[in-house]
Amino acid sequence: MAMHDTAKQGIQDKVIIITGASSGLGEATAHRLAKAGAKLVLGARREDRLQALRDAIVDQGGEAIYRVADVTDRDQVEALAQAAKEAYGRIDVLVNNAGLMPLSPLDQLKVDEWEQMVDVNIKGVLYGLASVLPTMREQHAGHIINLSSVAGHVVFPSAAVYCATKYAVKALSEGIRQEGGEEIRSTNISPGAVSTELTQTISDAETAKGVNELYEMAIDADAIARAIVYAIEQPADVDVNELIIRPTKQPL
Repeated sequence: MAMHDTAKQGIQDKVIIITGASSGLGEATAHRLAKAGAKLVLGARREDRLQALRDAIVDQGGEAIYRVADVTDRDQVEALAQAAKEAYGRIDVLVNNAGLMPLSPLDQLKVDEWEQMVDVNIKGVLYGLASVLPTMREQHAGHIINLSSVAGHVVFPSAAVYCATKYAVKALSEGIRQEGGEEIRSTNISPGAVSTELTQTISDAETAKGVNELYEMAIDADAIARAIVYAIEQPADVDVNELIIRPTKQPL
């Protein structure tokens, strides 16, 4: 109980934007943060899922609004940030969570999938940064949490492009840390195998088979949600920069 009370003190009334909020890590994180007293601004492409999540949070006494937001569309990401400011007057935290993982060997030449990963996993993160940094500078306070991956630390076959995008996220997180000074905190969170919809975008059958075998050991999305809560609830002078969270038995 004491630990939950501590989280509540550190998160109570913070305005937190979550991209990719309609399922997986985003959804789990929304539930955790709502229970800790955050004011949530939920963004994703699937409005029905967003509505259901918002309703569930409100029914449990939490506070949340949503906007349909495809992170590959800069205007929609800007509108998400604007909705946060209009509703709550500030933006305390951005959880840059939206991501795709259509893995395949390079010689399969799935160039459309490469471009989709670059658009969502890198440009989507950049659009998120662009939408909140001016507000955070005006406030002289803010926290950006980027979801990278174990694939942002090690490269493995069939994942070269995905790994490249997640290394990019790690680099951006470090850039935010260095440029943030005393005002803007930066957290890079790198999950291993976690139960989400991430594996469902793999179109290469052989790759999908191998990944599904790895994901038999996957941990629950709430494990990552707890890590995000931990990073946010720290005092303003403490910046949790890097967390790698794997299933205990994951070798990669």
